[in-house]
Amino acid sequence: MKRDIHPQQQEARIECSCGYVLQTHSSRAETIQVEICSNCHPFFTGKQRFVDTAGRIDKFRRKYGQNYGQSE
Repeated sequence: MKRDIHPQQQEARIECSCGYVLQTHSSRAETIQVEICSNCHPFFTGKQRFVDTAGRIDKFRRKYGQNYGQSE
């Protein structure tokens, strides 16, 4: 194996907008800001939450109506 070809690993801090902080290793020694993590992501928590940044849900409801997919 070649020597001295891999970057140095240093301590890194990952901060989520929910307040969760994780210490890990990275080739960059810095603080990384993320919007969503495994602590607050709906897939891992089981709580459904819509993240609607572009108004897609409202556009869908205007196009198909409020009761789309509900049985009568």
